[in-house]
Amino acid sequence: MDFSDNNMWRDLLLQAVLILATVFMFLFMYNIPQKFFSKLRLRNRADMQAKRHFVQGAQLLSQAKSTFAKDRSAAASLAKSAEAEADLAIALDPRDAAAHILKALALVLQGFKTSALDSIDIALSPLAVKSLSEPEKADALFKRAELRLAVSRRGQVDSVVEDLTESVRLKGDNVKAFYLLGDCYEKKGLKEEAQEVYEKALKIQPNFAPAREALDRLNSES
Repeated sequence: MDFSDNNMWRDLLLQAVLILATVFMFLFMYNIPQKFFSKLRLRNRADMQAKRHFVQGAQLLSQAKSTFAKDRSAAASLAKSAEAEADLAIALDPRDAAAHILKALALVLQGFKTSALDSIDIALSPLAVKSLSEPEKADALFKRAELRLAVSRRGQVDSVVEDLTESVRLKGDNVKAFYLLGDCYEKKGLKEEAQEVYEKALKIQPNFAPAREALDRLNSES
């Protein structure tokens, strides 16, 4: 093979490389970005739909709460509808803790506290909790503490104390969280700790009767 043949094969190889490069560039420019933007559009659409279901569910839950004292049957029906909207929001965006919390609150109004606790657990899981602000996380921890005590599971007091301690650390103006923490300390026989948090509750709200009564009782026992 002479020198001209070598040049010919080299030119053909170079042309083949250029053609392949052009094809890959074409695929990159017209296929990959298209798929990416299609996925992005679908994701944004799903987020919008999830938010719409959440808002509808929140409105239904608000109606259920306002109706509860007058007509529990109607309130339960509204709460069930709120739960359904929460489920739709969760299906579209399972990492949104707010939708799981909405479902939990709707379940509470229906009397399903154990199921509500499961939903709160999901909201506070590593997958979802990042979507909550610190005050929102504090409220969720407080609600989980209430539910854990309500379902009376064995060994719950220690985990309730953990939730409440973190809740008041993140949001230091929840008088009910301080009071509930004091009540848990009393159950554990930690009277000094209970007295301390009852006093903190009264600093936030001096006329909060449950904390005042608990503190007076502890003082009379000492």
